[in-house]
Amino acid sequence: MLIGSPGSGKSTVGEALARRLGADLLCTDTEIEKLAGKPIGDIFIEDGEEHFRALEREVVSEGLRSWSGVIAVGGGAVLDEDTQKDLADHHVVYLHVEFGEAAKRVGMDVARPLLAGNPRTRLRQLLNERLPVYERLATVTVETTGYHPEEIVDAIVPSLPERGMGKAQQ
Repeated sequence: MLIGSPGSGKSTVGEALARRLGADLLCTDTEIEKLAGKPIGDIFIEDGEEHFRALEREVVSEGLRSWSGVIAVGGGAVLDEDTQKDLADHHVVYLHVEFGEAAKRVGMDVARPLLAGNPRTRLRQLLNERLPVYERLATVTVETTGYHPEEIVDAIVPSLPERGMGKAQQ
């Protein structure tokens, strides 16, 4: 389970980690788009954030119940209390990224509706709001700033329980 802010590398690192483990990647944002039949930005505009969060909760919950590979969870999904409870039984890797690096990676990405308006200011707000949640939920924290995805995977793999990214060992 990979969590982190926008620009932390969840999708990119998730792909590299899944390859390394010989597993599949479930990117919850991609699954939400498939379920809704439209891009996330359109979901926010046409249906609202509340509808997006309901879809997100459904996709994350189902993924946690049934997915055996790597899961890259959308940055805001961890704000849902039920998702937080569900994650407690899983190995959760928090991909930490410094603000400046996240801002460079995200840029002016119009596909990120929560960064509309002033992306740098909004990104800083999101990081500040979510940081305590990411840190609390993390089994392990891995720095992504300045590292190549394969180097990040090298840091993640030794932390994994024998069964990979699934349930944490009790």
